[in-house]
Amino acid sequence: MADLQRMVNSARRAMVEVLELRPSDCVLVVQDPQCQKCSEAFFEAARAEGCDTTTYVLPSHGRPLKAMPEDMAATIEGRDVVINVMSGSTDEIPFRIEWLTLLEERDLRVGHSPNIHEDMMDGGPMDVDYGLMVDQAERLIVALDEAVSVQITSPGGTDLTLDLQGRRFVTDVKITETEKGCNLPCGEVYCAPVEDGADGVVVADGSIGGEGPPSSPVTLEVQAGRVTTIRCADKQWQKRITELLDTDSGARTIAELGIGLNPKARLVGIMLEDEKAYRTAHIAFGSNIGMPGGVNESTTHIDYLVHRPTIVARSEDATDRIIVEDGGLCV
Repeated sequence: MADLQRMVNSARRAMVEVLELRPSDCVLVVQDPQCQKCSEAFFEAARAEGCDTTTYVLPSHGRPLKAMPEDMAATIEGRDVVINVMSGSTDEIPFRIEWLTLLEERDLRVGHSPNIHEDMMDGGPMDVDYGLMVDQAERLIVALDEAVSVQITSPGGTDLTLDLQGRRFVTDVKITETEKGCNLPCGEVYCAPVEDGADGVVVADGSIGGEGPPSSPVTLEVQAGRVTTIRCADKQWQKRITELLDTDSGARTIAELGIGLNPKARLVGIMLEDEKAYRTAHIAFGSNIGMPGGVNESTTHIDYLVHRPTIVARSEDATDRIIVEDGGLCV
């Protein structure tokens, strides 16, 4: 059983190291009855730092939430930092996107933790060397800075080329003046590829969004940035993924490429942690509003995890450089 005080210590360090929490900050912790102990740890951590801290408890009834509760927007008045401790249900993505969009508009520092689990805070990916992750993220971003495209391949069958012209990579391991939101636990470098510039095949052999790991790999064929074909040996999974990709007109459009960096992230079947793990990358489809350069609108954003990726970056002079090989960083 996770120890609450160790969880509080982990939450406090993450908020200070990643969100630059200060005693003068006013903090809101969004609590979900499904993640009660984790939300308590963030609340106590903010108070221990000396912050004026309040909570908003999501309703237990009417789940999954499709939109923000009417009284929720008012809770951010006077707040500097918001910590979202909530369920990671795929069906609640429209609510979470609406809420995150509001927080971004208000220029708040945000720690977003959908489906966080106690083990992530006690000895897991939130109890980590943040300085090491910052150094690795910076090196990876520099290596990708000149890339106009990347090719992602994997032993599972992924072979996808992404156009990156005009798009930059950022990281969630440290907030900046322009990137004020991050996951907690954090640990990735990511970008929004050009929306009509993705071609090839994604074979998701790890977790998919809030659905967990598929019983059989899910294959997505992509042309001009959009998913055209979905295949899976498990027809129930194929049906579910098809439903998600048909959520709205933007749900099939490429949204993100992410690369995992967190040395303590494990493959536990929860995307919040899985996508941060070494030797993984994730490809997302749906909304990328809020990412640098992203213009695709959708009420959903679904990540597809790929194990042991190799990522080759191509510069404008057609020089290729291996950035990640068999999941290991080469920079």
